[in-house]
Amino acid sequence: MFGKHFTYTSKNDWPPIKSWLLTRMKPDLSVEGPVREILDKVMTQGDRAVVEYTRQFDCQDFEVQDIRLDKKLIGQSLSLVDQQDLDIIKEAALRIRKFHEHQAQKSWFIPDDDGAIMGQMVTPVFRAGLYVPGGQGGETPLISSLLMNAIPAQVAGVESICVVSPPRKDKTLNPYLLATAHILGIEEIYLCGSAWAVAAMAYGTETVPHVDFIAGPGNIFVTTAKKMLVGQVGIDMIAGPSEVAVLADQTGKPEFIAADILSQAEHDPLAGTYLITTQEDLIKETARELEKQTARLARADIAQKALKDWGASFLVPDLETGFELSNSIAPEHFELCLKDPWSCLGMIRNAGAVFMGEFSPEPVGDYFAGPNHVLPTLTTARFSQALSVQSFQKNISILSANQDYLHKHGPKIARMARLEGLEAHARSIEERLHR
Repeated sequence: MFGKHFTYTSKNDWPPIKSWLLTRMKPDLSVEGPVREILDKVMTQGDRAVVEYTRQFDCQDFEVQDIRLDKKLIGQSLSLVDQQDLDIIKEAALRIRKFHEHQAQKSWFIPDDDGAIMGQMVTPVFRAGLYVPGGQGGETPLISSLLMNAIPAQVAGVESICVVSPPRKDKTLNPYLLATAHILGIEEIYLCGSAWAVAAMAYGTETVPHVDFIAGPGNIFVTTAKKMLVGQVGIDMIAGPSEVAVLADQTGKPEFIAADILSQAEHDPLAGTYLITTQEDLIKETARELEKQTARLARADIAQKALKDWGASFLVPDLETGFELSNSIAPEHFELCLKDPWSCLGMIRNAGAVFMGEFSPEPVGDYFAGPNHVLPTLTTARFSQALSVQSFQKNISILSANQDYLHKHGPKIARMARLEGLEAHARSIEERLHR
């Protein structure tokens, strides 16, 4: 069922694996032209462009007054959602918030022996915009995306948060999405999607005030728009297709591993699914399980293509070599189906999120437990990390020096400035030395 099989014994076996993975990472440049056109049009035409694109792709009779959702509809959505489901969403929100509260940073200040005070002031961005994809025409509301993006922003102290999501054909949003917004206390929602929604948040329109930071997943048009706007607005990350790597020893259960691999394969034909194991028999047994379990999926076609194109098994001689390989792959999700996963934790260098043991499948983290599911993909876990409270905060350096400090150290500072050929810098110091 896996499209590829590799044997990995040392770093000498990495080049062909890397070449295969790089093919998956090749960006689709064909959308850059259309996205640039969309960005330019929204920047110059504002609401008119947003309405035009929304009519073309989402809702034919869309008007300017439809862009902002009437906040009364947010509260009214509760009556359209099963109470049991509301309770589940509330509990998930509580757990996610509790986890992220541990990430909160504090401002700090330290005195210098020579009389200066230095420090760092932690402050949130003022305004954040959260993109929530439509989800099959609004029929599969991405509740978890809203929870995972909004809660760290709220814990960070972001004062102004808006949500954008493409409307259904009748100019509505799924009531489950609205109910989730109500639970979170979010009242500012705009009906627009794709690259024009990202542009509206970045530039601002007559209806949509601009934001300082944009977070949230989306298709290639959303991702490309965010990428093109880097430097004009903050973004969470440039995310690619989802991926999971499972490292298993002789205790790995093929039925569990197959189920977890399919939980990613059903996302996208480009989803990466990797089994790394010391057991050749486990590869064969998992492949058989994949055949059986895929046949029962509603998204079987998507999963089959992902497994064929971007699924791979890797036979390694021992767990140490397996971790060496996983650190090179730097997977978004990394599951340890091992007898004693905790004893191996220190061997992990690169991963978006780690799931410890056979009863910690990736969906537990996707929806409910607390850690954020917005994670780095395409090996970027080598240098980046999950969306967090810090993503919505800035660290501002603070310095307070006095006259004694400047008299003691000013000549040295002026000398360094002149070494760099910056005379005005030096004189800025010396003006104060003669007073």
